[in-house]
Order: sequence, then C-alpha cells, then structure tokens
Amino acid sequence: MHTDPRAMWSLFEPLHAVIYFAPQSRSAYEAAGLRGYWRGYFAGRAAPLGAVGPGPVYAVFFGFHRSMVERALPDIWRRAGPAEALRARRAGARQALAEVLDGTVPAETVQEAAALLREATDGLEVAGRPLAAANAVLPWPDDPIDVLWHAATLLREHRGDGHVAALLTAGLTGGEAMVWRASVDADRQQLQASRGWPDDEWEAAARRLAERGWLTGDGSATPRAVAARDEIERITDALAAPPWNRLGVEGTDRLAALLQPIAAAAAAYLPYPNPVGLPRR
Repeated sequence: MHTDPRAMWSLFEPLHAVIYFAPQSRSAYEAAGLRGYWRGYFAGRAAPLGAVGPGPVYAVFFGFHRSMVERALPDIWRRAGPAEALRARRAGARQALAEVLDGTVPAETVQEAAALLREATDGLEVAGRPLAAANAVLPWPDDPIDVLWHAATLLREHRGDGHVAALLTAGLTGGEAMVWRASVDADRQQLQASRGWPDDEWEAAARRLAERGWLTGDGSATPRAVAARDEIERITDALAAPPWNRLGVEGTDRLAALLQPIAAAAAAYLPYPNPVGLPRR
C-alpha cells in the first residue's frame, strides 16, 4: 500500500517542483518581467498571499535568511504583480509537464490522477496552514495537467506548513533547522547557499545546537539529533495524513500507481541532490 504520507510526498513533490527547476518555468517568469531565479521563486511561491512584504514571507517560508527575503520583497511586485506571477507559474508548470508527459504517460492516466488528486485536496482543512490556505482559495483549473500541478502545489504547501509546525515544536529557529538538517541528511554548501545564510550566523547556530547536544565538536549529528529528525518527520507525516484519509486506502493506492510514471517523468527536471530532499527516481 502507498497510503504512507511520506511515500505520497515523493510522488507529488516532483510535479510541484518543476516550477523551481524546469527551464520552461524560468522562461515564463522572465516573460512576466521576473528575471533571475530567485525573483521567480519568491514571486511565484508568495503570489497566492497577495502583494505582501518580506515579513510574512520570511515567517512562512521558514529557513531563508531574512536579508535574502528582503532583497526579493517588495521589489518583485514592482516588476510583476501577484496576478501576473500566478499566471506565469501556471504557464511554466503546464508547459514543463506537458512536454515531459507527452508520449510517455497516456492522457487517460493523467486525467484519472488529476481527478483523484482533486478529490483528495478540494475543500481540505487548512486552518493554521497559511501557504496551503492561500493556494486553496485559488480557482481550480479545468485542464488535467493544470489540475495535477495545482493539487500537487496545495499538497506540498499543506505538508510544508505542517513541517514548519513540527520544527517550531522542536524549538528550532529557521537557521538552526538548516544547520541541523545539513548535519543529518543534506549538503551544507548547497543548503546554506540556497537559503542565504552567512558563515558567521551558520556557525553561531551550530554552536547553539551543540549546546543542546545535537551536534558534536566537528559538526556531525549526534544520536539525539537523528532521533529528533525521526520525530519531526513522524509529526510531519501525521499532519500530512488528512488528504489520504479523505481519499481512503483504495483511492490512495490507485493514485499512487497512477502517479508513479508521472512523477518519474517530472523528476527529469530535478537536480540531484536537490534542496527539497527528494531522492533520485
């Protein structure tokens, strides 16, 4: 069975992630006036919130250095408003997925997967989950490929909001969460650069984690840090379970089977290793 929320995450995350890695997505953002990778990233992901300033984005994106967020916002809204960013992200995602699915996944597979994803997510409870809530009130598209991406995005932000709650419950700041993750299962150089943390603040966070007993003197994860990772992931999975509970075992297993070839095709756009932690498919 594939009802495990983490297993389902590995199937819908590649669909959502094309917006970060596919060249079609970058071209769509550039056509909207958002030149440069991070302008497109921040505009596309923050657009459902409206033309917000850096404060809310720093809070809900969790893990980015404040200065990195402040460089992007509010500057991006002078280049493209939220409505333009939303159109660009959907256009880029659709083109990327359409090109990679064409000739590799039958249209009826895409249609059935889209219908099941919508059933799992339409009307999903999003109280306490700001990014999921902002995406949930956007209108549902009609095209199956657009439905695939919209539902995958809603699921991604729903799980991400829950993950932030789990990190906060563990007493971690955004910087500490990045340092801790790098010590357990991620690449420091990639994670530190992609989230904008300077060396001095990274090292300060490492010292705080060492004082908690989560890092050794050389920066390696202690058994306590690994146990914390397992507990945080357990909480994240539990908080991400409602869509699959709604769909039921039979529906979720059917969706997992349908998503296997779709996710494999979409994963062609992803680098490895990648900042979202997806394994190579």
